[in-house]
Amino acid sequence: MRQEEFEDRYVNHWKKFEVQINLAEALKLNKKKGEHSLKGFADNYRQLCYCLALARERHYSPLLIHRLEALVFRGHQSFYQKRLGIFQNIFHFILHGFPQAVRQQANFIWASSALFYLPLIVVFLLMLVFPDMIYMIVDPGTVTSMENMYDPAAERFGTERSSDSDFYMFGHYIRNNIGIAFQIFAGGILLTIGSQFYLLFNGFVFGAIAGHIYNIGYSETFFSFVIGHGAFELTGIVVAGGAGLQLGWAILSPGVYSRKQALVNAAKSSIQLVYGSIFLLLIAAFVEAFWSSTHMVSANTKYWVGGIFWILVIGYLTLLGRRKRLGLTKGSAHGS
Repeated sequence: MRQEEFEDRYVNHWKKFEVQINLAEALKLNKKKGEHSLKGFADNYRQLCYCLALARERHYSPLLIHRLEALVFRGHQSFYQKRLGIFQNIFHFILHGFPQAVRQQANFIWASSALFYLPLIVVFLLMLVFPDMIYMIVDPGTVTSMENMYDPAAERFGTERSSDSDFYMFGHYIRNNIGIAFQIFAGGILLTIGSQFYLLFNGFVFGAIAGHIYNIGYSETFFSFVIGHGAFELTGIVVAGGAGLQLGWAILSPGVYSRKQALVNAAKSSIQLVYGSIFLLLIAAFVEAFWSSTHMVSANTKYWVGGIFWILVIGYLTLLGRRKRLGLTKGSAHGS
């Protein structure tokens, strides 16, 4: 079936379902008024998932697939949030919604990863050849501070304030990490320029500091410290960057929508990435405060645990929620 025939056959169904989604979002939870207009919502949602599966299988235009994905995403949110309590919603989001959102916006996540990790790696390698380059990227005061933080003789790694409690540092890391993530995300509204700048900037700085610490011989202290929480913190930053890029791209390339509507659609989708980023950064702050800075375990143990954390994060984002998603596409499908 050609795409034109496919759209002619199902477009009225999509429009009707979009009206139902708008109504469901307006009603929020458990409000009786107008719920008669949502009759058949579940069947219409399954039909829409079926249309999306067909569009992907037949390689129809990206604009059509994006439109259907946006409708499926909004329908999924409305369909499940109406049936779950707040804690069930959070649990469902962690196990299904967030991993699915990352995979649905994979292009933006990969772009964010490139903007962050490529300058990090390049600057780190350049630092090995040109050690004095550190002072072109980081001010001398910060360099001294980093050296004190990762001095093997320090009582606690990752902070100069050895008298501060782990709970205090936990709060400090939450504020710092989430502040950076929101900065990267919000910068996307400037046609993606802000998100790109902050991703590049943080990649440059992190690469420069890592290279300098390696050059002065504190590499074991530094890398055993960052590997533990790095799986959660760096991934959280990249996800926040992907959300910002998605937001800005909706303005640059709105597709079949007006720029305003495209921005609204992107905001509803990207906010899921922001929530997931916060979830990862909270875990990162906990690990950084109570595990990464301790002297009680060896560097080798921290490397092993850090490696396991990276495997868990990658597996979580690539595997969880797939069965749920596949189940949605196998509903009561009508003939094509």
